[in-house]
Amino acid sequence: MPVVQQIEEGLVPVKVYTDEVEPAARLQLVNISRLPIVHHHLAAMPDVHLGIGATVGSVIPTKQAIIPAAVGVDIGCGMMAARLSLGGNDFAEKELQKVFGRISRDVPVGFGQHAQARDDAARPFKRGLKKILEKHPGIEKRKGKKSSWAHQMGTLGGGNHFIEVCLDESNRAWVMLHSGSRGIGNAIGSYFIELAKKDALQNNVHLPDADLAYFREGAQHFDDYVEAVGWAQDYARANREEMMDLVLEAMRRHLPAFEVTGAAVNCHHNYVERETHYGEEVWLTRKGAIRARAGELGIIPGSMGARSYIVRGRGAAESFHSCAHGAGRKMSRNHARKLFSVEELIEQTKGVVCRKDAGVLDEIPGAYKDIDEVMAHQADLVEVVHTLKQVLCVKG
Repeated sequence: MPVVQQIEEGLVPVKVYTDEVEPAARLQLVNISRLPIVHHHLAAMPDVHLGIGATVGSVIPTKQAIIPAAVGVDIGCGMMAARLSLGGNDFAEKELQKVFGRISRDVPVGFGQHAQARDDAARPFKRGLKKILEKHPGIEKRKGKKSSWAHQMGTLGGGNHFIEVCLDESNRAWVMLHSGSRGIGNAIGSYFIELAKKDALQNNVHLPDADLAYFREGAQHFDDYVEAVGWAQDYARANREEMMDLVLEAMRRHLPAFEVTGAAVNCHHNYVERETHYGEEVWLTRKGAIRARAGELGIIPGSMGARSYIVRGRGAAESFHSCAHGAGRKMSRNHARKLFSVEELIEQTKGVVCRKDAGVLDEIPGAYKDIDEVMAHQADLVEVVHTLKQVLCVKG
């Protein structure tokens, strides 16, 4: 399905790939479109919903400037998936229960971290971070005394981050996980967001929303932000790779011998990078969107009771070679806790080995948009390569 609606209330249009946009999210899109740094148009993906400053599910091309709050604080958050030689007939629920317990022991979740630093995986990042912290010691203060980036390498985090074992349309097993740059990424993001706000006040820059403060190229903190955000994005990718190794090791303890048979897909969906679109080199921020260049593989997860998809990009120009990053929330976490019961959670996650208690009620499938509707709205952006259904889910 092509662009569903176009909003013409700012300096550039907003091309929207869904007819369902909550008023608060629509206002955020309009606010971004009023910034003088935005190039050509904005794109809003089918899973678009309210964010902080910038809308989740938006793709923002900016000229010689970056909006730190649009990149956000979960810098480099994204997905990784790998296909295995196992099939659904190679294990039963009792083996999955053991795997669930092992993963829960081996991969810290929430605010948890490893007791020992993951030195082998962390070593390539030490020099770069030391350089960043020497220039900006305030980052260290923001992450907290007990939070260690080297101990958090290979950890899941909280919220909607997850680890899943899935079966595809051929009954082949996959491992899929969702995480980002953990506490250090949050500290970097929040630190530079505050610096951007201070710069806007000092330079008398009028903004429709303070969270849309931006650094222009050549400004005092621009190059430092680019260096720090690049470090965090690389760390997030390595974090997923380290976690994937831990999950596969946990599975090998309880399942028949297997190999990884398909190339692992590892893609960000909260990040910024240099790209060329509509004849101009821009800083392209994908806030809750993945890159979908022609032929490029990506991952679009549903909720913990719905299907997920491995997709191949079509390279659509109007979406800036992007597509949705998941189902997208249709209600807040507080609303979900009030609206649904544990009994409904049990019903909606039938057939999935996972937590089924009040602690994960805000992640109930009913709190998310219909993933099949999201996929229908972006048929012009991606083609489906594999359809996955989870049989195990460890939530953050």
